[in-house]
Amino acid sequence: PTGDSWGIFTFLCAALCNLPALPALNCSEELGAGQSIQQTYDLTRYLEHQLRTLAGTYLNYLGPPFNEPDFNPPRLARAERVPSATVDLDLWRGLTDNARLAANYRAYSRLLCYLRVLDGQVGMAELRHRLAHFCASLQGLVLSIGGVMSSLGYPLPAGPAGPPAPPGVPTAPNDFLKKMDDFWLLKELQTWLWRSAKDFNRLKKKVPPAVVTLRLEARGF
Repeated sequence: PTGDSWGIFTFLCAALCNLPALPALNCSEELGAGQSIQQTYDLTRYLEHQLRTLAGTYLNYLGPPFNEPDFNPPRLARAERVPSATVDLDLWRGLTDNARLAANYRAYSRLLCYLRVLDGQVGMAELRHRLAHFCASLQGLVLSIGGVMSSLGYPLPAGPAGPPAPPGVPTAPNDFLKKMDDFWLLKELQTWLWRSAKDFNRLKKKVPPAVVTLRLEARGF
């Protein structure tokens, strides 16, 4: 019995050593979609956390009434240029994964343009530094969403929207309306990130982080 066991062990070792030489067996690991979704979800949650601190600092920079907890102004018509996340949740969930991803990609591309303009107009150096850091993170989110779409086989939407206003054109006729624009930009960005986190959390449950496949290729059989 001992000899038989040793013989079986020797046979298995020889078979394993020669596996790479067998033309009939092809092993491949398909990574990408699951990992990309997980990374995008993590980045979205990080941006949510980062924005909470940034928004508080920026609203204090704007001063009253914008930094008051109960300040809840109606949305002005001029603020409609900022992509709104106030879509009915049932309607949003009824969209395809492709449609939701495309909407996220377009929205963050536009929001990033607005934030970069905002960064160039702030007079406080420390706040400009925080805005620049947040813009870099948000740019990473746009690229990450594009990576998720590519890994799932979805085409990217048309190029991101241009800057919110041509150079030299004031974004608001007076200081109060300019601050109102900034307020709504931060408010909508908070809502987008909150909803995106839920989107990517659901999506990562549908797509496994990695799939290992073994393909047998019949050659001469």
